[in-house]
Amino acid sequence: MVTSVTNLGRTGAFDWLMQRVSAVVLGVYTLFLAGYLLASPDLDYAQWAGLFDQMWMRIFSLLALISLGLHAWVGLWTITTDYIKPTALRFLIQAVCGLIMFVYLVWGVEILWGL
Repeated sequence: MVTSVTNLGRTGAFDWLMQRVSAVVLGVYTLFLAGYLLASPDLDYAQWAGLFDQMWMRIFSLLALISLGLHAWVGLWTITTDYIKPTALRFLIQAVCGLIMFVYLVWGVEILWGL
């Protein structure tokens, strides 16, 4: 039996589902923002800030931000496990990518919630 060192116990089906669900969330978020921008041709900063001051938009944006991180992680994990064979190098690259995604997530939360 082959055991993957960097898999962390996930299955391929879980990764597949996580990637598809996150893609749907990102698609809906993108369509919403595009529709909002098209419906507001004379949009100013006050309207834009008012949109993001609403609780539902902050939650929706946070969901999109988490989905982006999950989507990117599955993609990067798949690429690194397919193309980088030395385990130590693969682990290092995955750790760096994970750290960068975590920093972006914390940064996004700080921007959204003003923490």
